[in-house]
Amino acid sequence: MNKKSNTPIDFKRHFALLLLSLLSLLGAMPPSAQAQTKPYPDKPIRIIVPFAPGGLTDNVIRVFVAKFSKELNQSVVIENKPGANGNIGTSYVAQSSPDGLTLLAAFDGTIVINPNLYEKVPFNTLKDFDPIANLGVSALVLAAHPSVTANNVKELVALLKAKPNSLSYASAGTGSTNHLAAEMLQQRAGVQMEHIPYKGGGQAVADVTGGHVPLIYTSVSTVQQFIKQGRLKALGVSSRARSPALPDVATFIENGIEDFEVTSWIGLAAPANTPKSILDKLHNAAVAAVNNPDVKEQYKSLGIESIGNTPEEFRAQIVHDLAMWGAIIKKANIKLIDAQ
Repeated sequence: MNKKSNTPIDFKRHFALLLLSLLSLLGAMPPSAQAQTKPYPDKPIRIIVPFAPGGLTDNVIRVFVAKFSKELNQSVVIENKPGANGNIGTSYVAQSSPDGLTLLAAFDGTIVINPNLYEKVPFNTLKDFDPIANLGVSALVLAAHPSVTANNVKELVALLKAKPNSLSYASAGTGSTNHLAAEMLQQRAGVQMEHIPYKGGGQAVADVTGGHVPLIYTSVSTVQQFIKQGRLKALGVSSRARSPALPDVATFIENGIEDFEVTSWIGLAAPANTPKSILDKLHNAAVAAVNNPDVKEQYKSLGIESIGNTPEEFRAQIVHDLAMWGAIIKKANIKLIDAQ
């Protein structure tokens, strides 16, 4: 009888054959199966802000990112990619790998207004992105120089019906959220105002506080200090509920403009087809971050209300706003040249 089959040499040979077999099986696995074994995240996460540093979108993300990074226990960096009214940075994310490592600061002006405003944009909002969460909303306010006789939206509408085009309003630019909100007011109330677009909100505010333009439609955060100082007077906020920053100012709905709800929002989105397990992790971390008391307080100082809704709720909001602004823009016949 041969008793050499269990010698140390045979054991080593069998072990080597087993190891080779396992390596062969691993090599035969499809790349997607191998990728699933990688931890997430295995690199720093980038949030692309499609505007220059210092604006509202950039500030909202910078407040958010420290807590978001802590929730994920991972490095998260902000990368500004401005240009073409937000289309360049937004398109960059649309074309990025759906691995959860490149995310978009999704601004309503870029992903729901631009597709209606321009004949062609380099992304498809509904097909190219997976919504993660709406981070926060900014109420808009219609404000006037103290010389304007109207003290609220109802009085303004009466004034404009008696004297069409007797007042002009400033905005941050043609196609901006505040420009389109004013167009909505004109369409819903049946009044006419002259639009004076600026290249940004700073000079627009300066000209209204200086008395050169009577009205401005903008975010509460942009003008709340001037309202509190008495240099401007708030006629109405266009959110469904009153703004915590201006609790004494009635809404448009309270002033008789039915179903008039307009806010500006900033959310978080990933490239389409990002794995659900990754989206879930990002969503949970984002909601925890915006509900952090420190973030809520800093958002409040910016005139932002923390949201943190579900991906399904955020997508529904995107679909609704695409349709809403599409109708307003079409009726007002507003079109800009392609921004790519």
